[in-house]
Amino acid sequence: MSAGPLVLRAPGGGEVRIDPPVVLAPMAGITNPAYRQLCAEQGAGLYVCEMITSRGVVERIPKTFGMLRFAPAETVRSVQLYGVDADVMARAADILCGEFGVGHIDLNFGCPVPKVTRRGGGGVLPWKRDRLAAILSATVRAADAHGVPVTMKTRLGIDDEHLTYLDAGRIAEDAGVAAVTLHGRTVQQAYAGQADWESIGRLVDHVAIPVLGNGDLWEASDALRMVEQTGCAGVVIGRGCLGRPWLFRDLADAFAGRPGRTLPTLGEVAAMVRRHGELLAELQGERWGLTDLRKHMAWYFKGFRIGGEIRQALGLVSSLAELDALLARLDPAQPFPVAELGEPRGRQGTPRAKVVCPYGWLDSQTLGDADLADAESDASGG
Repeated sequence: MSAGPLVLRAPGGGEVRIDPPVVLAPMAGITNPAYRQLCAEQGAGLYVCEMITSRGVVERIPKTFGMLRFAPAETVRSVQLYGVDADVMARAADILCGEFGVGHIDLNFGCPVPKVTRRGGGGVLPWKRDRLAAILSATVRAADAHGVPVTMKTRLGIDDEHLTYLDAGRIAEDAGVAAVTLHGRTVQQAYAGQADWESIGRLVDHVAIPVLGNGDLWEASDALRMVEQTGCAGVVIGRGCLGRPWLFRDLADAFAGRPGRTLPTLGEVAAMVRRHGELLAELQGERWGLTDLRKHMAWYFKGFRIGGEIRQALGLVSSLAELDALLARLDPAQPFPVAELGEPRGRQGTPRAKVVCPYGWLDSQTLGDADLADAESDASGG
C-alpha cells in the first residue's frame, strides 16, 4: 500500500506539504531539537516542537523561548501551542509566526493531566463549545495573516458519557483549521487500554478536512492498517518511537510502498544511541546532554541481552567517552529482540476512576467569559 502526501492549507492560501503523511507528536522532555533531528535523519515527515504555552510566549518567558529551537533538518518549523484564552492564543500565534519563522501551529486540546483538567483546560476544554470555537477562530486568523496553517489535536471526549470529538471536529472545520488529529482515547483513559480506531473513522466521515489518527501505533504496519481501516489522511506517532527513531524510516518505506523493514542489530542501535548523545551534547553541552540521554536508555535497549551492570552504567552515563566505552562492550551482532515488536512503549498506567473537572463543568456546554487562566500549565500530553 502507498499513501500520498498530506497538505495542510491555511484559509488564505498558505500551505505545508507533508510527505509521507507522518507527524512526530510533541512529548515533554523527549522531542527536543536533538531528538527531532535524529528522527528526521531516518525519514521525512513533520516534527513538532515540545508543547509551549501561549502565556509563556506572550509574556516572553525565557524558559518558553528557550524551547523554540529548531534542528537543521526542520525545513518547516512546527510548534504545538496550548492555551485557554482566545486573545492570548492569537497574540502568541502572531509572535511565533512573525518572530520565530514558525510555519505550522498545532493546538493541544488533549492533555489528560489532572492539574490541568480540574481547572477546565486540556482535554476537557472542548466540552465548552463556545470557548473552543473562539480559540480556534482567533488563532487561525492570526496565523493566516502569515500564511501559516493551524491544526488541532483532541481526544474522544472526557469519558464515554461525554464525547466531544465530532462537535470539536466540525467546530475546527468551521474555524478554518487545516486538519484534526484524534487520539482514540478519552481523557478518563489517559494512556491506558486500547485506542478506538473506529471513532477516528467516524470523524473522517463527519468532516471535510483531513483527519490524522493517533493511538497504538507501534509499528509501520499499524500505521498502514489505521489508514486502511479509518480512511485517515495520515498518522501521528508518539510513544511508538521511544528508543526507536528508525520507526520513521520504516514509515517512509511503508507509505511509499517499498519493501519491508530491516530490524537493527544491537550494534546499529548502539550507533543510534551514539548519534543521539552527540546531538544532545551539541544542544545542551556534553554534561547536561548526556544526562538527558539517560532516560532514553531503557527504551533503546529494551529486550536486548546486555547484562545488568552495563544497563545500570548506561543509565548513569555522563560523557561521550564514557558512553563510547560502554557501547564498545556490547555485542554488535546481537539481533533485534523480535518479542518487543508491536508492544506498547512509554507511559500506560490505568484509567482514571473519574476525570476531575471544575464544579458544574458538565452542566452546560457553554462557558461564556469565565477566566480559565489557572488552567494554563506547563503540563503536556495528548
